Amino acid sequence: MKRIFLLSMLFFAFASKARLQQVFTASEKLADLEKDQFRNSHLVTNLSVSSNNFDVYHYRCEWNVDPAVRYISGKVTTSFSITATTNNIVFDLTKVLTVDSVLYRNSKISFQQNSNDGLQINFPGLLSNGQKDSVSIYYKGAPPFSGFGSFAQTTHSNIPVLWTLSEPYGAKDWWPCKDVLKDKADSIDIVITYPLGYRSSSNGLPVNEKVIGDKKIDHWKHRYPIASYLVAIAVTNYNLDNDEVQLGSRKMPVVMYAYPESVATFKNATNIAKNSLQLFSGLIGEYPFIQERYAQTQFSRGGGMEHQTNSFISSAGTQLVSHELAHQWFGDKITCASWEDLWLNEGFATYFEFIYIENFNKPNIFPHLKNLQNIIVSKPDGSVFVPDTANLNRLFDSRLSYLKGGYLLHMLRGRLGDSTFFRGVRQYLNDPALQYKNATTADLQRNLEQVSSQNLSEFFKDWYKGEGYPNYVAEWSQNTSKTIIIKLNQTTSHPSVSFYEMPVQLQFKNSVRDTIITVNHNQNGQTFIFNPGFVADTLIIDPNLWILAKERTSKKVVSSVNLNEIIVFPNPLTNLLSVSLSNFSPGTIHLQAVNSLGQIMITRTITSGTGYERIDIGTTNWPTGVYWLRLNTDNGFKTVKKLIKY
Repeated sequence: MKRIFLLSMLFFAFASKARLQQVFTASEKLADLEKDQFRNSHLVTNLSVSSNNFDVYHYRCEWNVDPAVRYISGKVTTSFSITATTNNIVFDLTKVLTVDSVLYRNSKISFQQNSNDGLQINFPGLLSNGQKDSVSIYYKGAPPFSGFGSFAQTTHSNIPVLWTLSEPYGAKDWWPCKDVLKDKADSIDIVITYPLGYRSSSNGLPVNEKVIGDKKIDHWKHRYPIASYLVAIAVTNYNLDNDEVQLGSRKMPVVMYAYPESVATFKNATNIAKNSLQLFSGLIGEYPFIQERYAQTQFSRGGGMEHQTNSFISSAGTQLVSHELAHQWFGDKITCASWEDLWLNEGFATYFEFIYIENFNKPNIFPHLKNLQNIIVSKPDGSVFVPDTANLNRLFDSRLSYLKGGYLLHMLRGRLGDSTFFRGVRQYLNDPALQYKNATTADLQRNLEQVSSQNLSEFFKDWYKGEGYPNYVAEWSQNTSKTIIIKLNQTTSHPSVSFYEMPVQLQFKNSVRDTIITVNHNQNGQTFIFNPGFVADTLIIDPNLWILAKERTSKKVVSSVNLNEIIVFPNPLTNLLSVSLSNFSPGTIHLQAVNSLGQIMITRTITSGTGYERIDIGTTNWPTGVYWLRLNTDNGFKTVKKLIKY
């Protein structure tokens, strides 16, 4: 789902830098207003109380609605498997709606509607573990006002419109279901009865339409696993626009349901969706519901909602359309296993807005990233992980679940490289344990580690669970041989993270030349030595914004390199020892490393004609202990450096 806060980014392609900042400021006010309205009138009630002794595999929902009336009646037949022998099961359904009867094997059975929004079904005998069965629930009433408008009845141009939006806990507000993320139905049928003169929109494919008297009846069929919050309907006088897109060797329908007064505007949403479908399918794999179609439906709430195969959108903006479409992979095909991991839905969808910009609007790549950073670092705290899933303001916090979650992916891409990152994402999406099911952050980490052969535990500890961001300060100097020495320091904005271990790009430049090196910043105050081959006057830290940071400052200082200067780093050692020699007289240099017992570990002889040398020595096989590095030259210079390996 895309919140109003994110709609500001729709204007990137058309705004100057000053205008961009105005847009973000205005959108923050809109987000605050939305949150205030939510607190005042849309309070979270109970979370799911459904029992865990049954698994749903099919819903058949038969609903009677009128877009001019806030009311629903109908019959929901649920087919399920029993997972523990029992004589009752519990569905989620608001106590505001009235259950008329429950039918089981053509007979009415007893039930209770509980004050905690549970509907308990009592069977006449025991149902055994593994048994497959079904019940039909007949109910009616005016759904409550809750969540983000779970069941909305309003108007557009004085024409009635009805739509639903159940994320995260609102499905039970208008239909009986098992409203939990992990119990996806294998398939669903939806039958909607409504007055003539309107058109319905829902999940999957329309398979039958018929008219009986003054009513129209539409039958929708969806044959992929689906979570209850992704089920939706909308009814008004929609204009239907049918299009198609070429995906590989096949064509797939792309459909737009727009208000008649908005047809011209929303035609653009179809074009953006087609571009996105081709782009995303090429990067991360086939559109997940290619056997059916992709639809978009105009509705009158700000932002959008990624209903499976049919996103509800309030505008035809590029980033909104690409965001909701990306959700078909991230959120619909693979759904977060817990709302704690909402970023697996929203962070990915937000980052794929950037992927769209990167491919279709390249001049706005840097402004987009810069404005994302400005918003995220506007406060010093906040994790991507959601610690309180009952607090919708925190759950759908645009700065954290959306933007910081998206930037976490950008940093992973920067660390792993394009090829490895996208291969890892494809493996995640096609993981047999996850596809069309549910995932946690650990599942994403596992797949990325398998593809990259990197340990990402520290990264996810800092950037997913940790709060805040780093600030960088560098001091650097360059000697007469053009050797640059950089000391890179870091502070953090929140005590939950003491240091962010990150690869950092450093750009050295003058008026005619520049070069970028990448260093692995593993400790505060770490020193790096580099010879760019030219005299630099400027150092830019992280020039391409691969790291989420607030401050990146550098200062050039007078060179402190003396005659016959030797610098060894890192010390303590890791798996590689680098020895930098500066301002040596031309000639032969002898190096020897010995352990505390006097045993020789390495011997090197270097003939230098430049006065500058760098020698890299592998130390992977050196045991833990103290070592001594001895250096002497033919002209009589001698020195000894103490080394430690932990």
